[in-house]
Amino acid sequence: MSEARKSIAPAMHYVTYLRVSTDRQGKSGLGLEAQRKAVADHVAGKGEIAAEYVEIESGKKNDRPQLARALAEAKRIGAVLLIAKLDRLARNVAFIANLLEAGVEIAAADMPEANRFLLHVMAAVAEHEAQAISDRTRAALAAAKARGVALGWSMPGRAGEQRHAARKGAERNARQADQHAANVFPVIRQIAARGASLRQIADELNTRGIKTARGGLWYAATVRNVMARENEIEAQAA
Repeated sequence: MSEARKSIAPAMHYVTYLRVSTDRQGKSGLGLEAQRKAVADHVAGKGEIAAEYVEIESGKKNDRPQLARALAEAKRIGAVLLIAKLDRLARNVAFIANLLEAGVEIAAADMPEANRFLLHVMAAVAEHEAQAISDRTRAALAAAKARGVALGWSMPGRAGEQRHAARKGAERNARQADQHAANVFPVIRQIAARGASLRQIADELNTRGIKTARGGLWYAATVRNVMARENEIEAQAA
């Protein structure tokens, strides 16, 4: 007697989207390896990861070329776009709009309940909050101006504050540059392991849509500087 064949559902495919930020990764402690573990745990027993896209975020909040590539790939192969870390992105209207307009199924490792309906609600709430904050800011500035408060930094009496702010800004930029170097260096090391030259590494970083710390394109000299900076950081930590 022949055994009844059980129908086996095809494995679900996932395209994962990971991101690291020059100024927030250190605070959250959620780096690439932790994100990879989070998406792997989410996928376990459900399907398999077909592709991975890593965003090295620049200072421009809406500049996410790897997200566009991940969405396109998920749509092409009929996969689920699995976002490793949705958290604050759920409050970004432009980000949510891109997800909703892509026409792909969406999941989030850190927010399993997220779906298209919930993202619609999040987008509406985020848009309302953004408008409310803008209205309150304009009202507060108008009220301050009406009371005769001098706004801005262009006053001789605030020269000390200006210098302090400039120094703090320079220190913050240096920290962000170091963090960006730490984020992108594993990618550079991976490409270099194939015997690529500095120019070839720069070309591949540009092809992947990974920006420099200032949001620009990569050149051989830029790659050399990042590698040198990372070597300095490793030497200091030793």
